[in-house]
Amino acid sequence: MPIRITGMNSGLDTEAIITELSKAQKTKVDKVKKEQTAYEWKRDAWKDLNSKIYKLFNTTVNNLRMESNFAKKTTDVSDSSVAEVVTGGNAMYTAQDLEVERLATSGYLTGGELADTTKKTTKLSELGITVGEKITVKSGSKQTEIEITDSMTIESFVNALKGAGLEANYDANYRRIHIAAKDSGSANDFELSSTGNALDTLKISDATAANRIKGENARLTLNNVAYESDSNTFEINGLTITAKAAGTATMTTRQDTDGIYDMIKNFFKEYNGLINEMDKLYNAESTKGYEPLTDEEKAELSDDEVKKWETKIKDSILRRDSNLSSISTAMKNIMLQGATVNGKQMYLSDFGIETLGYFSAEKNEKNAYHIDGDADDAAVSAKEDKLKAAIASDPDSVISFFSQLGQNLYTEMNNQSRSIDGVRSFGSFYDDKRMLEEYNSFASKIKKQEAKLTAFQDRWYNKFTAMETALARLQSNQNAVSGLFGGM
Repeated sequence: MPIRITGMNSGLDTEAIITELSKAQKTKVDKVKKEQTAYEWKRDAWKDLNSKIYKLFNTTVNNLRMESNFAKKTTDVSDSSVAEVVTGGNAMYTAQDLEVERLATSGYLTGGELADTTKKTTKLSELGITVGEKITVKSGSKQTEIEITDSMTIESFVNALKGAGLEANYDANYRRIHIAAKDSGSANDFELSSTGNALDTLKISDATAANRIKGENARLTLNNVAYESDSNTFEINGLTITAKAAGTATMTTRQDTDGIYDMIKNFFKEYNGLINEMDKLYNAESTKGYEPLTDEEKAELSDDEVKKWETKIKDSILRRDSNLSSISTAMKNIMLQGATVNGKQMYLSDFGIETLGYFSAEKNEKNAYHIDGDADDAAVSAKEDKLKAAIASDPDSVISFFSQLGQNLYTEMNNQSRSIDGVRSFGSFYDDKRMLEEYNSFASKIKKQEAKLTAFQDRWYNKFTAMETALARLQSNQNAVSGLFGGM
């Protein structure tokens, strides 16, 4: 940009004059920039909302439409202190007799007490152990040889045991070596042997003062059939049984009716949260007269004032948005349609699930559904719980209804999010491609208006420059004449 030096002869503040003359054209530039900012905010708002809608569609609704997701099973244990059970999908609906005979144990050795002077830094050779002697460690299927060296101390020997696959430690307070298998069960137990007197000297052999606990498998009997496991967990015919204590109990596997209820309730919790947000965005108050601020306008306000101003605009950025209306209306219509179960047309109201009504519901919560008898919902908690009653009496019909509802909602939302060339991408519930194209077009619009502003200002600078040049010539001529008269 050229350096403009003006007002030298006229004394006029031409910068201020031209800035004032350019206001109308500058306003056109600012207008396009504000439109670009508002459009960017709108795209950001849609990106955030779209991720929430897609999550409901692709996760929650997708799960709801699958009957297999409802057919959950649970197992009651008559004495929970004996065992706990996780029920798999292929477990049988039946009662079974369980007896836990013993729990799994890990091999453990507590060494005898060594001499008072024995420290971690004490060399094994100082205890009378022959250098070159070898100790064989068998840990499960792993076998390792430890050779006694001249520099090997109690501490380095313990570390060698760890390297052989054992847990090991030297308790300096009581001067005992402790050794344990890493895993429980007989197959994971350990054995120690040596070619000399090392084990006896260290008091970790069965013939010395060591206390040895053998690793044993857990053992239980289910329906008079014995089972063993190297841990306290058994996987038997679709059940994962974790033994907790010796004793007897009865295990009863049944359909998880609470799970069916929770799945339906969780769906409505997420659906309501989203539909309420969509209604709030669509019904937002008008912000006519509000528009994004220029840098000059922001400079005249405090940071808090700027934030409040922009928040007001952003909160209403999707007001009366056509994309928002399309997807929310489609979802609401599906929820009203119901489904056919065993030849009978049923609706959500048959299960005690309804909206509160136009006059009873809070603003922007008129399309949210409430489950009668839901203890977490004060508006309907006192009503009869028809849904739980239906699940208890005929769970298959409940599952059929809600899986159909989920399928219908999934199909409609899938249609709403189909890819349209030049308009929207797959998985988008708004015209993301079109909005991106329109957003990018602002760059050329701004460039065009800025070029007009520059041309306008250049024309005025040229006019003032010409004036200054004329004034300079006039001043020069006046000086010349004055010079002539001054010389007479």
